[in-house]
Amino acid sequence: MTNYAITPPKQTSAPIEGSDEVFPIRRIYCIGRNYAEHTIEMGHDPDREDPFFFQKNPDNIDVSGKFPYPPKSSNVHHELELVVALKSGGRDIKQENAMDHVFGYAVGLDMTRRDLQGISKKNGRPWEIGKAFENSAPMGPIVPASKSTNPDAGRIELKVNGDTRQQGNLNQMIWKVSEMISYLSEYYEIAAGDLIMSGTPAGVGPVVKGDVMVGTVEGVGELSITVV
Repeated sequence: MTNYAITPPKQTSAPIEGSDEVFPIRRIYCIGRNYAEHTIEMGHDPDREDPFFFQKNPDNIDVSGKFPYPPKSSNVHHELELVVALKSGGRDIKQENAMDHVFGYAVGLDMTRRDLQGISKKNGRPWEIGKAFENSAPMGPIVPASKSTNPDAGRIELKVNGDTRQQGNLNQMIWKVSEMISYLSEYYEIAAGDLIMSGTPAGVGPVVKGDVMVGTVEGVGELSITVV
């Protein structure tokens, strides 16, 4: 038995649809600018380039249905995403084998302190202060791959207080799920428990306390989050 000097941190997990089991979370990889229209709205060239990733922390995941508005920001944006959960991994995974490593999919939000992210970009600093803060990754239950549909096609939509803010289709992703898995495995040893947040369509924007965000991904489900 390991004699820890302090109490070990709690293992972060997410519920699995239709099961009393939970999915343990190891790492969270987030791909940036993976929809052309969102790339344009953020002021960048939508031409296909090598993908880039940033990370959130496992304990940024929140499955409570509430999003506490974070401190030190007055401009917090929603970014609706398809989340990919891995059951296995490795290095240098070939694209044709990549989907064999997928456990399932979920609806998630990459909440962003846009003002702080903007300062980081301007100063050439990492994005974590704008991306990897407490409760910044609200997420719904993981739907096993056998019970979901094609992750490379299907409507993705976010409404805030009933008004449509983001709307697109997974087939608009510049880098598909299999490509993301294969590319990541060239640079990291990906593994069971890893999550990939696959990017967001155009229409990102601010939320305030009291707003209700309802995100849907066709074939996966719906996520309702209240800003508190």
